[in-house]
Amino acid sequence: MKFINKKLSFVLGLFLACVGFAQAQQTATKKKIDGVVGVVGDYVILESEIDKTLEELKAQGAPMENFNRCQLFTKLLEDKLFAHHAVQDSLEVTDVEVNGFMDQQIESMVEYAGSMKNVLTFYNKKNVEEFREYFFDIVKSNKLTQKMQAHIVEKVEITPEEVRQFFNAIPKTELPMVGDEVEIAEIVVKPVISKEQKQKVIDQLKEMKRDIIENGSSFFSKAVLFSDDKASVPNGGFYSMSKKDPFAKEFKDVAFSMAEGEISEPFETEFGYHIIYLEKIRGQQLDLRHILLIPKATEEAVEEARKKIEAIREKIVKGEITFAAAAAASSDDKETRNNGGVIRDPMTQDPLFELNKMEDRELYSLVSNLKVGEVSKAAFKTDRKGEKAFRLVTVNNRKAEHQVDFAEDYTKVKNMALNDKQGKEIAKWITSKIDDTYINIQGEYRNCTFKNNWLKK
Repeated sequence: MKFINKKLSFVLGLFLACVGFAQAQQTATKKKIDGVVGVVGDYVILESEIDKTLEELKAQGAPMENFNRCQLFTKLLEDKLFAHHAVQDSLEVTDVEVNGFMDQQIESMVEYAGSMKNVLTFYNKKNVEEFREYFFDIVKSNKLTQKMQAHIVEKVEITPEEVRQFFNAIPKTELPMVGDEVEIAEIVVKPVISKEQKQKVIDQLKEMKRDIIENGSSFFSKAVLFSDDKASVPNGGFYSMSKKDPFAKEFKDVAFSMAEGEISEPFETEFGYHIIYLEKIRGQQLDLRHILLIPKATEEAVEEARKKIEAIREKIVKGEITFAAAAAASSDDKETRNNGGVIRDPMTQDPLFELNKMEDRELYSLVSNLKVGEVSKAAFKTDRKGEKAFRLVTVNNRKAEHQVDFAEDYTKVKNMALNDKQGKEIAKWITSKIDDTYINIQGEYRNCTFKNNWLKK
């Protein structure tokens, strides 16, 4: 199921704002408008965007000597070019996707700033509604930019020979440093959800369906009040999806077997139990609403899980079983149990994590002081559904800070080479699209020194 679960920091929120401040989808006009310093296709760039970006960078504590107005303006030109052509190429960003991401982002902002009031004060907004309306356009513009960039590089691949050539082209004195790294393995034990708890949510969903059909109750309202899918709650459980979208297979199977206006029977996915209301069929696209209920473990089940994982730890510590064997035999984490519990970066599949770059602070606190082979105490783990489980972690290997090595750090070198190749592909795309896109730069920014021919001289 396509639920957004990234833990994004306030700093990222500010960065998103700094690269996408224009109000999306403003129709460009070719005559001078006060405050407009640039136009790219259907997007405008305002002087105030650059001012606000500088304020935000200062708030982040960024070294201001690394930024100037021309650099920020160029970044905005590029982002608007991506967003404009994403729309031209029909790369869709749904309101549901934007709102779900925005909810996560605002939550992180509030956590960092201390209160929603502080966030509103920083952005000079009167209330949450005004802020959401303003922030919606920023997020949508950035999502379009990201989708266009991903579309440009989706077919870019790298060969081992290209990786070798890339590495050899870096002067030895300029090879980057890799910070202290750890290879981590974990064992996860989840509380067992009883048949009674599962049947309870199934019955709840059946009752909701009955109430909607027989009494005319609102599916939208029930989703807002009861659904455990927090990303879609603000929109009454709404999703627009095609068969290519990364939803759970069971979810797609049910949705694409339904008739317009139908409400499904309760069904199960890895996320819990759902019912779907199919609002509209638009060719290969479905507009639907859903309600997700996640069965909750009883206190007794939670206690049983705690006892189980502590017993596993005792056997490992006594040497009765290895950590890897215990993971294979007892871990409830499908992604790690078959490889000895080893956790891999989901993007790169690299089993080594730089300690100072770990985003999972709970995991960092568990492993930062562990010696190789030492097993942590049992600790809570929150999975992507927001459910609590218990976990043990161990450090299989530690590597001290070192200069990147081709053989030992091949995965990292490969990703560096791929990023370089993708960057060149994007640069080539920018150069070609500037020629066939309406671009107008005004005022002092015409004096900037541009790498690309934004002024079309």
